[in-house]
Amino acid sequence: MEQFLGLLLGYAFGSIPFGLLLAKAGGAGDIRKIGSGNIGATNVLRTGSKKLAAATLLLDLAKGLVPVLLAKALFDQPATMPGAAYGPVPLAALGAVFGHCFPVWLGFKGGKGVATNAGVSFGLAWPIGLAYALVWIGVALLSRISSLAGMCAVIAAAIAAAVLGYAAYVPVLVAIAVLVLWLHRANIGRLSRGEEPKIGQGK
Repeated sequence: MEQFLGLLLGYAFGSIPFGLLLAKAGGAGDIRKIGSGNIGATNVLRTGSKKLAAATLLLDLAKGLVPVLLAKALFDQPATMPGAAYGPVPLAALGAVFGHCFPVWLGFKGGKGVATNAGVSFGLAWPIGLAYALVWIGVALLSRISSLAGMCAVIAAAIAAAVLGYAAYVPVLVAIAVLVLWLHRANIGRLSRGEEPKIGQGK
């Protein structure tokens, strides 16, 4: 039951489509009809509003962070406990990213999970989140390609968990990384052809 509640908690938070709601409230219209059609911060930036994009980024991050922290507080299951890898905390993390990517309110068509997984990483353990953030920022500065930075960051989070002693979180972070990479398969194709838009550039 605790595992189910953790998963449900994460999904409930993750499925809130902040990008869509903020864009409509800010007069930018339905961002599903703009650029990539994605509801994440990168596509919100294509509306021309940096403020809306920044707000979307922070809220998408928060909907990964909050359910993980709540699961830790509610279920009190340390990462060192037997079976912690499949406990309510990792499942809340998985639920948050899954909810963002497949929100029931939008016909299961959402974002690609990068910002939400950043929040998840910080919620699981701040060193994992720091590794995530540093890799994202570093790759974004060097390449100016958001999708590449996001894919590198999700892989870095799983590696950081393994290297820094958070073995219980490795399975869920690997699962999330596989999901995020799969959702970026079109981006990977464009990257291989040198056609992927840079940050701030229209698709």
